[in-house]
Amino acid sequence: MASDTNLTAIRAAAPGDTGEKTVFKILLTISFCHLLNDTLQSLIPAIYPLLKNSFHLDFGQVGLIALTLQLTASILQPLVGLYTDRRPQPYSLAVGMGITLSGLLALALAPSYATVLAAAGLMGIGSAVFHPESSRVARMASGGQHGMAQSLFQVGGNAGSALGPLLAAFVLTKGQSSLAWFSFLAFFGIVLLANIGAWTKHHKSYSPKSITADPARLAAMPPAHAHAALPTGKIALSLAILVALMFSKFFYLASLMSYYTFYLMAKFHVSIQSAQLHLFIFLGAVAAGTIIGGPVGDKFGRKYVIWVSILGVLPFTLLLPYSNLFWTSVLTVIIGLILASAFSAILVYAQELMPGRIGAVSGLFFGFAFGMGGIGAALLGKLVDLASLNFVYHLCSFLPAIGILTAFLPNLEPAKTKLPAPQRSTV
Repeated sequence: MASDTNLTAIRAAAPGDTGEKTVFKILLTISFCHLLNDTLQSLIPAIYPLLKNSFHLDFGQVGLIALTLQLTASILQPLVGLYTDRRPQPYSLAVGMGITLSGLLALALAPSYATVLAAAGLMGIGSAVFHPESSRVARMASGGQHGMAQSLFQVGGNAGSALGPLLAAFVLTKGQSSLAWFSFLAFFGIVLLANIGAWTKHHKSYSPKSITADPARLAAMPPAHAHAALPTGKIALSLAILVALMFSKFFYLASLMSYYTFYLMAKFHVSIQSAQLHLFIFLGAVAAGTIIGGPVGDKFGRKYVIWVSILGVLPFTLLLPYSNLFWTSVLTVIIGLILASAFSAILVYAQELMPGRIGAVSGLFFGFAFGMGGIGAALLGKLVDLASLNFVYHLCSFLPAIGILTAFLPNLEPAKTKLPAPQRSTV
């Protein structure tokens, strides 16, 4: 019975926990596919001003587009992750990119606001299918360096989010129909993801049957997770705190990603193209900051990274509403660099709290991130209509104070496990 229990634990353990080498070819490829996916996703907020003018929308209707995109992704991602934990679907990545492609073409040809909402929903579904399984692939190829792998995976997505507004500023000069040119990126992504699916299918962790248990080896192995003794209530409280921190991070990011261009145009009277370039600079800082959180968390622990990245950004967010154009640009770069390091640390921390539920945890947190972004964009859009953009930025500047809740998280050791010291003879 004991060996059966240990075998179950091994089967539940995440790929990469057994001393495998890091497969950088796969990590770089899945990160690049994340870049392609998020480039396509970020085209929607980048063209909000264009859609607002074309369909004569108010800010509430603009926020509803973001809500549709993000809510479809947030609801479906945990369900997709839970399903693929039980029945891995290696080729679902290519299918997800195909759904994104269909949404992109529908958006390019959309004749009405209702069609825009439907296209945003399709792109949200594509993202929901892509993220849980791609996060699992990153962990499979990590070789035990889970924080580094997630950061590398995330930086691809953040780089894609930054590229969207930049490409929109120069490619979409001929209007909404120009979006169709980006279908070539989606086709390229489908080919790459089909190859990754083939690698995943033949990976030894794909099927539980490929894992054999040697009782002597099991007895000699150190505990896989230093937090295994945590009670269920403590794990639940920790997850609730992580969710609150995610709310703080992504609700604040929603104010920048969805309305930063409008804020710059209204307050500093810059052009649409200039505002999109400023958005690109901010999102580029987010991409650069993402790579920091994972490796630092591997070395020093996730909790410290979470603490600094959420609460540490508070002084800069409080200064932002009072700054001129130059300092607004500088402060948003600092905010992006610091705040971006949080997500990889939060995700790996949550995965270590619930080993064996990598897909479900990844889907839950990716989904919550998308959901908070969408709900935040919709609510803030209504608030802008009722009050003003300046009021919204003053209000959101206090959100990082929620980072104080990090103090209640238990200290988890880095992913590395240490062998017990040899015992001295007492004879």
